[in-house]
Amino acid sequence: MQDYYAKWGENGIVDIKHEFEKLLMLISGHCLLGKEVRDNMFDEVFSLFHELDSGVGLGSVIFPYIPIPSHIRRDKAHAKLAKIFYKIVRSRRDSNRPAEQDVLQYLIDSKHRDGSSTTEQEVTGWIISMVFAGKHTSTNSTTWTGACLLTHDKFLTEALDEQKHMIQKHGDHIDYNVLLDMDILHCCIKEALRMHPVAPIIYRKAQKSFVVRTREGDAYDIPEGHNLLSPMIFNNRLPYIYKDPHMYDLDRFAPKREEDKVGGMFSYTSFGGGRHICIGEAYAYMQIKVIWSHLLRNFELKLESPFPKTNWSKILLEPWGKVMVSYKRRRLPTA
Repeated sequence: MQDYYAKWGENGIVDIKHEFEKLLMLISGHCLLGKEVRDNMFDEVFSLFHELDSGVGLGSVIFPYIPIPSHIRRDKAHAKLAKIFYKIVRSRRDSNRPAEQDVLQYLIDSKHRDGSSTTEQEVTGWIISMVFAGKHTSTNSTTWTGACLLTHDKFLTEALDEQKHMIQKHGDHIDYNVLLDMDILHCCIKEALRMHPVAPIIYRKAQKSFVVRTREGDAYDIPEGHNLLSPMIFNNRLPYIYKDPHMYDLDRFAPKREEDKVGGMFSYTSFGGGRHICIGEAYAYMQIKVIWSHLLRNFELKLESPFPKTNWSKILLEPWGKVMVSYKRRRLPTA
């Protein structure tokens, strides 16, 4: 983290969406992709994933194979990524070197329920899917968190005060337990994702017939086997659950209000809900906390571009265009 931000210099202006995309790709490279990518071909793989991302929009869901330029670039990028990871998997299996400690190696060594080993094609597909999904959602979440925080002075001050308190209490030793104590920063992320969920809709299939009853007393029969769509973009802004739902307000999660629990266990669904809730929720919070706690402690930041609009043409909702932030290096006082 420190090495990455060292290149920023003492002051300047950057597009934080692009910076976070690259930073989170570095994190994914460390955790998922292995040293072969990190040491020898990171820039190439990063560029290929960027091409893959640019070819995935709402139109791609309806017409995934229409031969438009973005789809052609997407398919070429996917083919190159598949070739790269296939070679890495094959090389590891043929090598007598000690096994690497990363997710890629875990997938290579894993077996199916019938005892058969995973194939190179399966491992390649899983890795590409995991990196694509995790990098994209985390980039958007981290960017929305920053855009919201840097446009609300009251909560920015509270977040800075929390970092000062952490420094006074723990110094530079910021570990897992310290990050868990950053309740204000946690709420900054949570409120940003309430207003700007990465995925606009949750898809579910009814495993048995049931009845949905509304607050107004209406009843709807849901037959077994039917698909259900739950629009998070609307659920997270229901006025009878969230007071002034279009306002960015960390206090709505405070003990006396707890608006995310008012309507029951599914009042807040930015990470889904039920048995299929996102398994990466805790990891996502921790990852974004690591990034923003470091930035708040070490930089004075200001949003220079207008607050970003939502790009509705994407499957995963992201900030539209560049998100330009100026920075000046600093160090929060310890007393």
